[in-house]
Amino acid sequence: MKLFLASYRFGDHHTRFAELVGPGARIAVIAAAADAWPAAARASAVTSELTPLRRAGYDAEELDIRDYAHSPDALEQALRTFDCVWVRGGNTFVLRAQLARTGADEVLERLVRDGDLVYAGYSAGAAVATPTLTGLDVTDDPSDVLATCGIEPVWTGLGLVDFAIVPHGGGSVLEDPAATARTIAILTKERIPFRVLSDQQVVVVDGGEADVI
Repeated sequence: MKLFLASYRFGDHHTRFAELVGPGARIAVIAAAADAWPAAARASAVTSELTPLRRAGYDAEELDIRDYAHSPDALEQALRTFDCVWVRGGNTFVLRAQLARTGADEVLERLVRDGDLVYAGYSAGAAVATPTLTGLDVTDDPSDVLATCGIEPVWTGLGLVDFAIVPHGGGSVLEDPAATARTIAILTKERIPFRVLSDQQVVVVDGGEADVI
């Protein structure tokens, strides 16, 4: 299993990402965390991912999982044409619900665990790979889920790692220190293992244990 979980994009580890996915890798950008945003803002978010990936030499295109609602087999076929998924940030609860209602959660977990697909994500895209979304409601609004996805929020993650991730720590320009402290307090009270990532750090899994670098 190969994972690249970041607080913000590549952090300081673009070279490590390149080693995981290989040169010229075909990358599916999943922007479901932005699905509650206005159309123009969502489109801009997608462009902001595709442009740097393509400039870095990757064959990147958006895979909108909304197109595969109730068609997990078709989604799996589509994902198998890629080497890696790049799951961008946004609202973690909207992302998780979209993965659930389309069946993408089960497809992704299977392909990633079998080694057929590299999972890369940052912020919400990293947080959703963990066992739980507990505490993330401090910064992400679960109430966006029902209107956007038509289902109630899902509080479990994909469980690809065995600890929660708190992104944008360590003095990030995106950090709300009070919110980070509240999330940490919730996770500590619930006795949930977690890692706080700065925007320079990433979690990497390359066939073995998770390393924070």
